[in-house]
Amino acid sequence: MKAPMRHGVALLLVLLLFASSFLVYNNSFTGISRDSNDTHIRQHEHLRRPTEAPARVTKPHPPALQGYIGIIDHKPLRKHCQTCSLVTSSGHLIGGGRGEEIDQAECVIRMNDAPTARGYGHDVGRRTSLRVIAHSSMQRVLRSRHELLNASQDTVFIFWGPSSYMRRDGKGLIYNNLRLMNQVLPKLRVYIISLQKMLQFDDLFKKETGKDRRISNSWLSTGWFTMTIALELCDRINVYGMVAPDFCRGRQHQSVPYHYYEPRGPDECAMYISHERGRRGSHHRFITEKRVFANWARTFDIHFYQPDWSPPPLPANRSLEGDVTAAHVVPKKT
Repeated sequence: MKAPMRHGVALLLVLLLFASSFLVYNNSFTGISRDSNDTHIRQHEHLRRPTEAPARVTKPHPPALQGYIGIIDHKPLRKHCQTCSLVTSSGHLIGGGRGEEIDQAECVIRMNDAPTARGYGHDVGRRTSLRVIAHSSMQRVLRSRHELLNASQDTVFIFWGPSSYMRRDGKGLIYNNLRLMNQVLPKLRVYIISLQKMLQFDDLFKKETGKDRRISNSWLSTGWFTMTIALELCDRINVYGMVAPDFCRGRQHQSVPYHYYEPRGPDECAMYISHERGRRGSHHRFITEKRVFANWARTFDIHFYQPDWSPPPLPANRSLEGDVTAAHVVPKKT
């Protein structure tokens, strides 16, 4: 690419970063025009002549995952993985040396702006198949664009955020910035989560926990979206860096940073407990979400590493109603 073109791309990305810098974490998911569900998938029928050699056997086309909309063509995401490594951003990953093991999975899933370069690859792996990003992390992703965007190869990016930021009528600031970013970097595979899908995530949280997210003044975390998306994409999910729900209750629990790439950042357990107890302002219910994930692991093929743990069996008089709910809301592939 010629120097003026490179400078032009850099300038447009800087403008994107500046345009999104004033966005704050809004507490309203209302006021959006209805998302369109009329995406049409064109199927091309390939005909061959009798004299041609038999066609090669190819893998079946991945199923269309409704609710994940391409930022440019508005088509649904098509992807399926037999095995997935879901890599958290936890400080527990540092020193584990699991990078090669993580990269052996068919698909590697990461969150927000968690890096793989700068010496972290030995512990967190180097490949990225899918990255789930909160609207509030868009600025950090743009700052690390050379590592996370320009160097990406076939990575799928899924952005989520309040409906007011994602509306597609010209007034959605994040949506508009994502379209511009994808036009500048057309090879990026960028998707957003539709309003209908966001409501399904809310409904799933309420059915699994008995708590209404909005009434309890809480927000679903990027980890919640990532785990639920992984249930749709993956047959087996290996989760790295996620602690058990009761981990932070132990008096001798290990103290690690909330983000492995911010060693001087807040302590992970302190963050979890403060959010779980918070009643004013907006909070994530990290520990509540982990209880749900542990429950799902009793039915779905989910496994936890670094630290290694597995959910204890339920008492004989309890059923897995939550797992049945998850199976209906997030249908598994056959």
